[in-house]
Amino acid sequence: MTEWGLALLVVWPLLWGALTMVVPARQVTVAGGLAALVTAGLGVWAVTLSPQFLVLGNWSTPLGLGWRLDGMAQSLIGVTAVVGGLVSVYAWLDKGLPPTFWGLWLGAWGAMNALFLTADVFHFYVTLELLSVASVAMVALTPGAGATRAAFRYLLVSLTGSMLFLLGVALLYGRYGVLDMTLLAAQMTPDWPSMLAFALMTVGLLAKTAVFPLHGWLPQAHAKALTAVSAILSALVIKAAFYGLMRLWLEVFGPLATVSASWVLGLLASAAIFWGGYQALKTARLKRLVAWSTVAQVGMLVLALALVVQAKAISSVPSVHLWQGLVWLIAVHALAKAAWFLAAGTVQKRADSDYLAQIGFALHRSPISVVAMALAVISLAGLPFTMGFLGKWWLLSLAWELQAWAWLLVSLLGSLLTMAYGWRLLNLSLVNRGLPQALKPVSVARDWVALCLALLGVMGGFGGHWFWEGV
Repeated sequence: MTEWGLALLVVWPLLWGALTMVVPARQVTVAGGLAALVTAGLGVWAVTLSPQFLVLGNWSTPLGLGWRLDGMAQSLIGVTAVVGGLVSVYAWLDKGLPPTFWGLWLGAWGAMNALFLTADVFHFYVTLELLSVASVAMVALTPGAGATRAAFRYLLVSLTGSMLFLLGVALLYGRYGVLDMTLLAAQMTPDWPSMLAFALMTVGLLAKTAVFPLHGWLPQAHAKALTAVSAILSALVIKAAFYGLMRLWLEVFGPLATVSASWVLGLLASAAIFWGGYQALKTARLKRLVAWSTVAQVGMLVLALALVVQAKAISSVPSVHLWQGLVWLIAVHALAKAAWFLAAGTVQKRADSDYLAQIGFALHRSPISVVAMALAVISLAGLPFTMGFLGKWWLLSLAWELQAWAWLLVSLLGSLLTMAYGWRLLNLSLVNRGLPQALKPVSVARDWVALCLALLGVMGGFGGHWFWEGV
């Protein structure tokens, strides 16, 4: 029964995604919405299972493929289920979405579930490539030359990252003759083929995660995409690539992930935090501000990964709660950025403008969305009584234990930057700038979906003990 359930976790969204491409247009939204809710339910169910390893096709490793459902995979599947389910509700309420959205979104969801379950690096490449193709196509759904250019740039970066990753996979197979992550980790030696594979695969995933300086595609792609697509890309898609970085640095290439190597991650993360925050402070457009915030927040995730790598390398800090802390930060970012993008998209739709100078009146008339954005900002900044506070406390505590004073300072300054560009936007709702204008009608239910995501990011701060103590 468990095997069939996990198979449905991947096959169900892929199958229904394909079916939505052939059903009549008037029925696509209903079919896609129901399929998405079932997929979300399957994801929540997967979190309740005990850790296990499944052999596919009765071919055991190293010849066959396997699925591994461990705590890290379960957590990411669960986060995707909750965020993906609520974004699907928002998409169902958005009558302006093209019918092809549902097929692409369900295909991407199925690819993410398969990616989290995979136990070998080649299967990871295949699922990541399927996810990338669906994501690029979703960006291209927006009419206009600007979105087409953004999608094309995203495609070029994604293909380059995929080729680098695949080259690393080939080097590993030539060197060790296996592709299973556990077997690779057990045999890994610090020789030139392994180090080259490590570098190539890391750079490929850094590009797909949009880590500075390989971030140039993200602000345009996320800002130009449709609102639901922006939330999916920022909250979920780039987390799949970051999940790959976690697996590589903490498992497959564990013997090569030294303290010196962690400094490379830390420096890239610091540059991302400050550059993304600076651009968010100076941009004149709403969704671009939220997109640049993603660049900065991805830097915070990479900084946390650098600290975990350092902790594992020097073996002076207990390993308990190390990967749990990373997963917690991923969940914080996923909930907050999905809420922020959905709320920003709703305000933009009402104002019929993306320029900050022209949305003051729409913000003033969208109190629910403003509250959602405010909660998202304070959670990302790590203020008390939010999920972000628990994640930030874990991050600062780890930096303190490691005496990594530079990374501790970067983390604190990153939180201040988050509050600065968040306040820059929220201040527009407190001061009614400009004359009253005619606003486009938008269902208030879309505001409430964004608020639900933001509230989850706050309430998780009160009930997080089950995760930290029970995983």
